[in-house]
Formats: sequence, C-alpha cells, structure tokens
Amino acid sequence: MDYSNSNRTHTCGELRMAQVGATVRLAGFLDNIREVGSNLAFLVLRDFYGITQIVIETEDMMAAVKGLNKESTLAVEGMVRERDSKNSKLPTGDIEVVPTSIRVLGRCRYNELPFPVHRSREADESTRLKYRYLDLRNPEVKKNIVLRSNVVSALRQAMTDHGFLEITTPILTASSPEGARDYLVPSRKHPGKFYALPQAPQQFKQLLMASGFDKYFQIAPCFRDEDARGDRSPGEFYQLDMEMAFASQEDVFAVLEDVLPPVFAKYGTYHTASSAPFRRISYFDAMETYGTDKPDLRIDLTANEVTTLLADCGFGPFEGATVKAVPVTGFTATRKQIDKLCADVEVQAGNKVYWFRLDEKGELVGGISKFIQARKEQVIEALDLKPNTFVGLTAGKKLAAQKTAGVLIKMLAPLCPAHFDRERYEFCWIVDFPMYEIGEESGLLEFCHNPFSMPNGGLEILQKASAGQVNPLTITAYQYDLVCNGVELSSGAVRNHDPDIMVEAFQLVRLGEEDVKARFPAMYNAFTYGAPPHAGIAPGVDRMVMLLAGEDSIREIIPFPMNKNAQDLMMGAPGFVEQKQLDDLNIVCTKKEEAVDE
Repeated sequence: MDYSNSNRTHTCGELRMAQVGATVRLAGFLDNIREVGSNLAFLVLRDFYGITQIVIETEDMMAAVKGLNKESTLAVEGMVRERDSKNSKLPTGDIEVVPTSIRVLGRCRYNELPFPVHRSREADESTRLKYRYLDLRNPEVKKNIVLRSNVVSALRQAMTDHGFLEITTPILTASSPEGARDYLVPSRKHPGKFYALPQAPQQFKQLLMASGFDKYFQIAPCFRDEDARGDRSPGEFYQLDMEMAFASQEDVFAVLEDVLPPVFAKYGTYHTASSAPFRRISYFDAMETYGTDKPDLRIDLTANEVTTLLADCGFGPFEGATVKAVPVTGFTATRKQIDKLCADVEVQAGNKVYWFRLDEKGELVGGISKFIQARKEQVIEALDLKPNTFVGLTAGKKLAAQKTAGVLIKMLAPLCPAHFDRERYEFCWIVDFPMYEIGEESGLLEFCHNPFSMPNGGLEILQKASAGQVNPLTITAYQYDLVCNGVELSSGAVRNHDPDIMVEAFQLVRLGEEDVKARFPAMYNAFTYGAPPHAGIAPGVDRMVMLLAGEDSIREIIPFPMNKNAQDLMMGAPGFVEQKQLDDLNIVCTKKEEAVDE
C-alpha cells in the first residue's frame, strides 16, 4: 500500500476552529481511549506535534478500535466539529474529529507497557534506556531532543554568519595521548595495528590552520573511554569545535561572546544571559576567591583568606594550615541543619568544615567560637561581619582548603536564596591556567592540561625553566575555560605553533625532540613549513543543551545515551562477536565478561 501523503492532511497539533466542517486525515499513536457507552468513546490521538480528540459515536467505529492497545498507530479520517466541552489547556481543545474511517497502521502487541509513556521519567533508568524508543514518545522527553536540534542549528548558523567554514575531520585516526583512554579499532589489512577514534579533532583542526584555512568549525563527535558522571556521557559526546588562524585569545572570546548569549537567551530555561564582555578571572584568583576553577557567578558567596588571622588561634586543625572563611548573612539554620551541611561537604570534599555564628547581639556563638573570642574584633573587621551571620571555615593544605570552601559555597547556595540568583545564565572566562603540575601518581612534572598551548613568555620562559632559573609550576599558558553557572562548557587555548617552543615545552616533561616527532609527526612536520599563530576552543554541545533544558543529567538530552557503565541496553552494546570476525582481525580474547551488569 502506498502511504505517501495518504495518511494525513493535518497534524494532531494543527486543527482549529477554522477547520470546522472540513474532512481531514490524521495519523498518530493511540494515546488513550475512554469508553462511556456501548457506542460512545473518546480517543486521544498523539503525534509529534500534539494531540487531537477523536469521538467514536457509531458501532462500526467502536468495532474498529475495540481491543486496541495504547501506542498502536492509527490513521483516522473524519470531519472536524466544534467541541461542546472545550479544553482551554490544549491548542486543539476547541475542536474534535468525528471519524468515518479508522485504520490500524501498526499494532502494539502488548497490553502492558514497560512504563506509561507520559510517566516514563518516573521509571528506573535501565528500563528507560532499554525501551528508549518508548521513552522518547513522551512529549516531555522528546522536547529535549527538539531543543538540541534547534540549538545545534542556531550554533551552525551563527558560526557560518561569522565567516567560519564547516569542515568534517576523520573518525578513524591514530592513537594520541590526549588525557583519556582511546577507543581502538583493529585494522584488518594491517595485522597488529589499530586506528583510534578521536578524543577531539585537536590535531586536525590545527593542521587545517597550517593548511591555510582561516576559520574552521564543526559539530564534532568525540570519543573517550572514560567513566560517566552527571555532566559527562561515557563513550561519545559532541562539541562546537572551532579554530581561527592569525588569532589571539581575545579574538576567540569575541566570537563566543557574540554567538552564545542569543542562543541561551532564546532557548534557555532562564531567559537572561550574560552580555559581552564576559568576566575574565585568572585560575589562581578563581581558586582563591571561589574555591573552584568552575565558579557559579549566580552565587554571591566568596571564600576569604584568614590564615594569618586564625592559624594560631589554638584550634588544632588550623595550626600550620591554610584557613578559608565563607561568611553568609541571614543564614538562620538550626544546629541539626548545620551539622548535616558540614557532613555533606565532608563527604564530597573529603575535608572537614568548621563554623561559628555572629548572633543578633553581636556575640560569637556555636561551633568553634570559643577559639576565636580573643580576636573577635579583628575577625569581625576582617570579614566585615554583620549581626546574624554564619561563617563556615575550611583548613588544610592550600588546595584542599580552597576546594573545600568551593564545595561549601556550592552547597550553601540552595539553602540561601538571598545569595543565589538562580534564574539566569552567568558566563565567565577562566584564564592563565598553569602550564605544568606535579602528577598525583607519578610525582613528576606533567602538563596540566593541553600540551599544545602557548606558554605565557614563549620560548624564553621555557628556557629559563630548563636552566633552573624559573620554577616551571609558575608558568601559565594562554589557556582558557568557558564556564556557565558552575559548569565547564569548554577549554581552549592559543596554540603552540612553533616547533622550537613545542620541543622545549615537552623537554620539561622528559620528552625530547624525537619523542615529539614520533608522537605528533603530522603537526611537527606541518609546523616546520611555517604555520600561522592560531587559537580555538570547543564548547560542549551536550553540556550546553543540558544547561538550556535545566536538566541535572546529560543523558536526558542525548537521543540514545549509554548508561553509567558505558552500555547501550537497547542495542546490546558492547556485545560479543563471532570468532570469524576476531580471526579476520587477528584478535585473541584473553578474557570475556561472564554477565552484563545492567
């Protein structure tokens, strides 16, 4: 049967009073049916666009729908009439359709669904992911995927309008040490060799700049074999990847400050977004003031340095430690609530929180107040305390004290509405990241983030570090993060396009010129032919849409996400393959999973 243009003249969200008296054809899913008599029933037909009420009034039409299960797909032909009892909550609530023909296009064979479609979000995640095609029929779930499509379209148009050329880069490439585990693809034609799925198009986009392209972008798929979390999906993710030749850090900032605010203002749950220029905050200032390099600027709470004031107050945990204080006016929590807050922070930060309060009478009370009484006036002056102010305190090694203060600020915000302007999007740039750090596992100097970033000070500062004249931990890079509402949307950098600077940067982490040539042969060789200065960034599309939709889990805005264990429960991936496939690829499995943990 030819179904082209034969099943519907209108969608289920389209009919209005203007169509009363017209004969129409609709097609969709059987959303619900309510029988109120032997030959009277009200059927709700749902398609992508909305719902329409169908009124069954004859024996023939009742026979056509008798015994149908919900979610069966139907084609309905009939006449539009005005409803006696209108529903003002529905766009189609003024009309109904009286059918003359009902055909079953696709029968649902199950009387009991895995979950009610309209309440699919209440089901456990494993069931939702296994039956994702049913989950996506829920209009509340579907709208996130529609949002994603609209956002991607708007981003693509904005980048094109800014003169960027969309270029796709390879999916099968070489393995490269970029900070996460690769997904490897065995080569049939080259036994023992493997391709890798790109963790990011990093090298390709830099090679495009060396090739003479001026402005590149793509909505790029990226693949990393890493664990899931609320704002990161395992396996694959997408980013708005961009690069600009002959560009500075400020050039990159100017583009995103023009592209993103209109998208956030138009499509976001909140309709207010930062305007250009976004705040610039150095990494070290962010850690010192907010206790994180991903500050949520909707929160007006900050961490204050009080080490000199309190380290010798007689309280044991403060001795020889960095001490940070977070004052909060108007926080009138009970002792039980404060204890829970401190316990929750400790669980997340792995470090304790202490506290005291300046009460309505101006007296220090509660918590560790007895250790501070002797320097009460200095504390009040240093922190500019007003009566009825709670003060949370963190202590330890500098980074631990800072990060604990950051967790405390984040957990205090929902408890203190006066200090949390939730309904807005606040952007900021975190700049001047450290170029190097001491690796937690190795104990040796390692790159802190992107090894291809240009150091502040160029070749000279690296040579001084190699000569022992400069501590490499003090070197910062032209590297930047874009942060929105406490979520890191992207990292970017002015790239290291000079082979001499590249070799010197890698020598500090014990890799010589031959190592650089071996690991990054294409980039090294391309740069020796004269490469332009270039800079770029790659905001995460998934995280962006998650923020716009107001969702806490990134899986809510991905059409077919994996679960936390990197499993596709719907398709059964990863799965076992036939021995012949392994033989063709010269692969021997030394270990097999016995059971799939869903």
